[in-house]
Amino acid sequence: MEQYKQEFIEFMVDCGVLKFGEFTLKSGRKSPFFMNAGLYVTGRQLKKLGEYYAKAIHDKYGEDFDVLFGPAYKGIPLAVATVMAFYELYGREIRYCANRKEAKDHGDAGILLGGPIKDGDRVVIIEDVTTSGKSIEETFPIIKAQGNVEIIGLMVSLNRMERGKGDKSALWEIKETYGIDANAIVTMEEVTECLYNKEVNGKIVIDDTVKAALDKYYEEYGVKKELS
Repeated sequence: MEQYKQEFIEFMVDCGVLKFGEFTLKSGRKSPFFMNAGLYVTGRQLKKLGEYYAKAIHDKYGEDFDVLFGPAYKGIPLAVATVMAFYELYGREIRYCANRKEAKDHGDAGILLGGPIKDGDRVVIIEDVTTSGKSIEETFPIIKAQGNVEIIGLMVSLNRMERGKGDKSALWEIKETYGIDANAIVTMEEVTECLYNKEVNGKIVIDDTVKAALDKYYEEYGVKKELS
C-alpha cells in the first residue's frame, strides 16, 4: 500500500471522520463503520485532505485535465482544497468549478461558480463518498451541458465496497452507466488491512470484535473486488 494511503487512513481516524461502531445508513443498513467528511473543519485538516486527494488524482488521472468539479455542497471545499494542493505538489494550474443547488439570477448568475467549463475541457469530479450514485446522476448532465466536455473520472475518498442499487458497487455502477473511470483514495479493504490490531493515538481501532462485525457486514452487503 502506498505511504500516502496509509497516512490518509490514519488521518481519517485522527480527525474523527471515520468511526467504527453501529450506525444506521440512509439505506436502512446497519453498518459497523461510518464516514462523515463534514468533520474536516480546520485549515490544517483541509490542507492535508487536499494533498491526499491531489496525490490520488495524480496517480489515477495524471495532470492532463483542466477542471476539478465539486458537486454542491460537500464537493465545493474538497475541490478548492485539492486544486490548491495540486498546484503546490505538481505546479499545475487546475480550475475548480462547482454547482449551486439553485441557479442565481443576478451578479455572478447561473448554476455554476468558480472557473467556467468550456469546449474541450477535461474534467475530474471530486466527492467525499458515494453509496447510491445520486450525486453523479445530478452532476453529469450539468457538466455535459456546458459544451463539448470530456469527463475523465471521479475520485472519492473511500470506496465502501458494498452493493449499490444492484449487485455491484456504487462506483462500478457509475463506471458502467456513465462510461467514466471511478476511483477512491482508499478502499475499505485497505482500511481494514491498515487498522486491524493497530494502534492510532494509543488505541486499537479495529480489534477482533470490530473485525468480526465488518466481516459479517460484507458477507451480507459486500461485492467482489471490482475497483482499487
